[in-house]
Amino acid sequence: MRSAEGQADHVLVIGGVSGLATAWRRGRRRRGRPSEAEAGETPELPVTRVTVIRPGGLGGEQEADRWLAGMRESAERCDELIDEGLGILNRALHHHQVATQEPFGGGVPASAAISRRVGYGSGDELADGRWTDAIDVPAPPGPRARADALRPQERLAAALGRREPALASETLLLRSRADLDGQRAREASLQLRVGLEALLAEVGAEGPLVPARGAQALAEDQAAAQTADLAALEERRGMTGEAANEALKGGLSAARTQEVTETLRLCERVLRRRRLLAQ
Repeated sequence: MRSAEGQADHVLVIGGVSGLATAWRRGRRRRGRPSEAEAGETPELPVTRVTVIRPGGLGGEQEADRWLAGMRESAERCDELIDEGLGILNRALHHHQVATQEPFGGGVPASAAISRRVGYGSGDELADGRWTDAIDVPAPPGPRARADALRPQERLAAALGRREPALASETLLLRSRADLDGQRAREASLQLRVGLEALLAEVGAEGPLVPARGAQALAEDQAAAQTADLAALEERRGMTGEAANEALKGGLSAARTQEVTETLRLCERVLRRRRLLAQ
């Protein structure tokens, strides 16, 4: 894969490995024909192995060992490499989606990884999914509190039960975030323009936020902050439209990209606060 300047910067190798046996819960035996699991056949799920290779070398084997020892001591540096590799993979998946005109294709979240490794090896080894030496990188911690972990489930249940349908702005801004994280600033700015307009129409029309539960003092502070953020977004409508118009003509400047990034963060904060106050 090549960079925006046309230089070869990464090699992406995708291959399959032997599947994982699925776990089956044992319970009361049902009448009728036994399932494959009951008959002793354990189905397997396909597993895809993705290797992202940086071209160039680390020097000799001693230099490579020292580099890997440094990575072993720095969880932050490991996470940066993992994020870089995930970005390369999602960039390739995006181009595959466009090339195949598959509207339901999507990126791969970090949580989808069964295992994560950082290491080094020869070209032949890495192309075959092997390493000279590597370390396993633990997945980042999940939500710290059980209540935090349950909130998306509660929101999903409310949406499926039509008690709290998703806003159009939420979908549009999610697409803008995916484009921005995928280094597609042009597409992000175009999505942001319509997402911002939808957000101001939907959230602004709701009026003052009244939380279902929580301390009243905190609710008042949050409501005041929400009002201020919505006013700031109203002021950013002009620059957001200008960024989208610039995107229609070509790439965005660094300054415009920064404006898009800041406006999107502000939109996400408004939506996040709206969800929290509704808890």
